[in-house]
Amino acid sequence: MGMSETLKAISDPVRRDILNMLKEEKKSAGEIAERFKLTGATVSYHLSQLKKADLITENKYKNFIYYELNVSVFEEVLTWIYSLGGKNNEKN
Repeated sequence: MGMSETLKAISDPVRRDILNMLKEEKKSAGEIAERFKLTGATVSYHLSQLKKADLITENKYKNFIYYELNVSVFEEVLTWIYSLGGKNNEKN
């Protein structure tokens, strides 16, 4: 997944809230939906956008799907952001 898709995915406040929820522990779609005043379809859409950007992964256990952060993508984003300031940091 490209950087632009990743940044687009995290530009939405609901998706950022979902990511914040998942940094504590993995959660099911139902647990995520309980937090928001949105339809299940809308929450499902946000989860699909986060999955498409590879920011979260899903694991099936019995009748539930659990979502958790894919930290490697965040590391790539941070590395890219830090690289933008590389030349300015060398002048200091």
